[in-house]
Amino acid sequence: MKPSRPVTMSTACLLIVCFGSSAMLSRIVNGLRPRAAIDDVLYLKSAKTLRWMSLGYTGLMADIYWTRAVQYFGARHFVGAAGFDQLAPLLDLTTDLDPKLTVAYQYGASFLSPPPPAGAGLPDQAVALVEKGIRANPDNWHLYQSLGFIHYLDRKDYEAAHQAFLRGSTVPNAHPSLKLLAGRMAEKAGDIETARIIWMSTFDTTESSAVKENAANHLISIQAMEDIAGLEKVVALYRTQTGHLPASFRDMALANMLPGIPLDPYQQPYVLSSDGHVWVRHPEKFKFLEKGTPDGSTAQR
Repeated sequence: MKPSRPVTMSTACLLIVCFGSSAMLSRIVNGLRPRAAIDDVLYLKSAKTLRWMSLGYTGLMADIYWTRAVQYFGARHFVGAAGFDQLAPLLDLTTDLDPKLTVAYQYGASFLSPPPPAGAGLPDQAVALVEKGIRANPDNWHLYQSLGFIHYLDRKDYEAAHQAFLRGSTVPNAHPSLKLLAGRMAEKAGDIETARIIWMSTFDTTESSAVKENAANHLISIQAMEDIAGLEKVVALYRTQTGHLPASFRDMALANMLPGIPLDPYQQPYVLSSDGHVWVRHPEKFKFLEKGTPDGSTAQR
């Protein structure tokens, strides 16, 4: 039976009021950005109330709350805010309204989990969010992958990462990398090759350009760390054989210990310090480099 015209008109008016209020609040909040981050305010805290107010448009309401979560994180991240107290509640409301909105689990967890300044530094809440997503979407292998990454990268719980990847590898049409990652977690969790596989898998499977760029930056830093470790071993060998440190990479090349002047992933020559350490020439380009940045000593080519 078709709804009566008065009921239809009433519903339309109520929706217009709701959406207009939402837009007005967004404009007010966004206008405060130059002075501070978005206020720690939730429109409403009850998913049950929101479902009632949405008049059946819970998917649309979930999209609104997901947008607010992204805005909230982005604004606070932009100003370097110390806390993200409302992020988890916003994500929880979003996924209560639409349990099938997998983007909110995946990318919401990528906001929650990493330590500052990249994220909120709340990996346990990220785990809870993704586990919630898995319960609602048990055949989505991307969620198991996200869960494994959180355990591996931020919680350093390699057994939990192993179990997450293993569970995901049994899902229909799961990416083959999950089985490989499960094996690496069981055998060599924490080593540099496992880290490379983690970020290669992320780069190959993500649809987000931001996540892909982040993975590429990690892979570049991993390559530089491997290069530096190998070069410093050659420096030590040169010292053992000659009784002194090389003055330059050219000395090592003349001694047939190197094929030429070594280049970093950006095709810039590495730097050899006077005390035998190796650096990258432009450390600002290597966002995740843990070793190989200048320490104040005199550098030579």
